[in-house]
Amino acid sequence: MNIKHQRVWLLRILAAIATVSSIFIFAPWLAAIAYLKPLPATVQEQVDDAVNYQLDGIIVYVDRPGEAPNFYAAGWNDRELLTPADPHALFKIASISKLYIAAATAMLISDKQLDLGSTVADYFPELVGKIKHADRITLRMLLQHRSGIPNWNEDPDRWTISSSNVNDNLALVFDDPADFEPGARYDYSNTNYLLIGNILDQALGYHHQLYIQREILGPLGLTQTFALVSDVNPALVSSGYDTRYDEDFKTRVHIVPGGTMVATAEDTGIFLRALNDGSLFTENEQEIYSSVYEYEHTGLLAGYSSIARYHKDIDAVVIQFVNTSGGNSWVTTEVIYSRIVQILRDRQ
Repeated sequence: MNIKHQRVWLLRILAAIATVSSIFIFAPWLAAIAYLKPLPATVQEQVDDAVNYQLDGIIVYVDRPGEAPNFYAAGWNDRELLTPADPHALFKIASISKLYIAAATAMLISDKQLDLGSTVADYFPELVGKIKHADRITLRMLLQHRSGIPNWNEDPDRWTISSSNVNDNLALVFDDPADFEPGARYDYSNTNYLLIGNILDQALGYHHQLYIQREILGPLGLTQTFALVSDVNPALVSSGYDTRYDEDFKTRVHIVPGGTMVATAEDTGIFLRALNDGSLFTENEQEIYSSVYEYEHTGLLAGYSSIARYHKDIDAVVIQFVNTSGGNSWVTTEVIYSRIVQILRDRQ
């Protein structure tokens, strides 16, 4: 074997060692245990087991045609009061809120109230010189997370903002360099949906959540979906815990569009089914939406981790809410979710 081949084989061996090592050294050990454990026979068994991995509480909703929706829960709604997890409790759905905003935007584009090709500068001339490439970033790019605008909630000064004006959060990215040229690539940024919320408010002449209520929630009969946690009785909302802090995040209000909404798992599932089966939209609205955004989402806020997905192969909507964040909890929630979906597939 010549020197070149020896080097190739050595690199392959080192790569294999690194891969194995990463699994056992760097992978969150609780998530690894959850992943490797034999799959139980039922979803409820899996949900019951989930709280063995430092998750405070879990709610799962499963909707399949021809069956009544199934609800599952384990752990605590409120761990201080020892209140059991309630599958019908309200939950902060965080960035799942972006699906509702994208849907509303598609409707307004179809109605000729907005244009995908209009730029940030067209909507807000005052942002020219404050947001890099404002005259080149289109509404389509904002929707698709292809704007290059930095993510406001990665700014270290975000913790200093206590006002209820979302533009104070927007100001965190003023004069920042772009992460990339507009349209060059995808990079998730909450600033995109903050701006879209402002664009919707300007086009409508009133808050976009009222439009969502009228055009989306009302027609679907969703009475347990709200714009803000402050809009509801706190007793109806699941507590939320973060492994890094000793507090309940239930009453903390999030005001920035794309991360504010509160809903039950059932309401979230009904919306997701309508989004995916086309019943939410007209044909033109559906075509517009399909060109700009996705049909599933996850959500993460302090105290709350959520997953909302439609699985075409088994025609199932599966919503999972976990009232724990921080540490390795997100990896664990993804593992639990994937196991639940596999159990459903095995039942086919």
